[in-house]
Amino acid sequence: MAKEKKLVEAITSMEEDFAQWYTDVVKKAELIDYSSVRGCMILRPNGYAIWENIQKELDRRFKETGVENVYMPMFIPESLLQKEKDHVEGFAPEVAWVTHGGLEPLQERLCVRPTSETLFCDFYSNIVQSYRDLPKLYNQWCSVVRWEKTTRPFLRSVEFLWQEGHTIHATAEEAEERTIQMLNVYSDFCEQILAIPMVKGKKTEKEKFAGAKATYTIEALMHDGKALQSGTSHNFGDGFARAFDIQYTDKDNKLQYAHQTSWGMTTRLIGAIIMVHGDDSGLVLPPRIAPTQVMIIPIAQHKEGVLLKAAELKEKLGGFRVKVDDSDKSPGWKFSEQEMRGIPIRIEIGPKDIEANQAVIVRRDTREKIVASLDDLDKTVSEVLEIMQNEMLERARNHRDSHTTSASDFEEFKDAIANKPGFVKAMWCGDKACEDAIKEQTGATSRCMPFEQEHIADTCVCCGKKAKSMVYWGKAY
Repeated sequence: MAKEKKLVEAITSMEEDFAQWYTDVVKKAELIDYSSVRGCMILRPNGYAIWENIQKELDRRFKETGVENVYMPMFIPESLLQKEKDHVEGFAPEVAWVTHGGLEPLQERLCVRPTSETLFCDFYSNIVQSYRDLPKLYNQWCSVVRWEKTTRPFLRSVEFLWQEGHTIHATAEEAEERTIQMLNVYSDFCEQILAIPMVKGKKTEKEKFAGAKATYTIEALMHDGKALQSGTSHNFGDGFARAFDIQYTDKDNKLQYAHQTSWGMTTRLIGAIIMVHGDDSGLVLPPRIAPTQVMIIPIAQHKEGVLLKAAELKEKLGGFRVKVDDSDKSPGWKFSEQEMRGIPIRIEIGPKDIEANQAVIVRRDTREKIVASLDDLDKTVSEVLEIMQNEMLERARNHRDSHTTSASDFEEFKDAIANKPGFVKAMWCGDKACEDAIKEQTGATSRCMPFEQEHIADTCVCCGKKAKSMVYWGKAY
């Protein structure tokens, strides 16, 4: 029993120290390990399997919209990176440079890609000549490097995995339509698969992507009341096309500049899953993203027929991602391990259960125990997983809504940021000076100007001038 307690005691309570709780969970659930390079993490099988499921589900959704996968080089020549002024300035502090090839200095420095806009632009300038060549709808799965000063597993690292979509279109309207379309793909994925509700909207000029005409975002709220930018979609207009001379001949045989978009999601989504759904016993994975959905745990497995029955149940539940824990650990330890790793349900089966033609299903999220007949176990498991998925989303939505407040003036705003962790909805005049002042005085940043605008007040929460937009504000990761 002492050993079983030790597994959970190794996790700091989230109410005591949320940051330490998070670190404990990613380590104890064996999602990552630290490498010998600062800020670079090793994705262990438990962590990488979650990413594989994210990748599989997103990839399917991308392809349904006509997107094709490609792969671009890891290195970007400095001269290529310099072509778009705003873009290079935005990424300059985070760029890692290759200066030598073997023992010889390079004639031109190579950037280790922080993002691939310039590579795609260079490629498009060679393959796009006519309106018949458009659109090109591409995506790549890769890693990128950004030399972050402060790192945290999944949330911010020097190297991380992601997908980056890059599309090029004949018209501004098509580009804008694709930008919004991909944001909606992201939002639907997070809600339907990760059980995380999102706030969708447009970033302010200050917060938009370097070189973009407009940036759209989905923002999630973590258990501790901090926001997490979970996916972004950028409309580049024709800015990159002009910098890289990407022109095409239209139907009237006139030269036109093309319009581009990019959009990306990263392994920080795994951090979001942990911080939205986890508890003091470890991970709680939504069934649709969980690498293992069902763990069968034999009770008194040394007794005749128990392991055989567990194997039969695994075969019966072949439509789910299911495993049998037939290790020589005690049942209590196995329970703790299953909970730590966030496996949605466990099935307990022992001699008495076999005799009664039943098994005990235990939900990870609520610990509810359900006695189920072995005859229709697959049907019961399917129902439990579906209920669990829906209830996890509903709990996350209730948490977000109950931690979202409104502020009409700056005193209300400061009080809300200081004492009510979560989103604060407040009006803004559109002036960057107010945005800077809010951050300086409260630590909160603009998360987005939501598509669904509300009228909180007539005036800006900071300066009192006429308001232009309602903004979601909050402290963020």
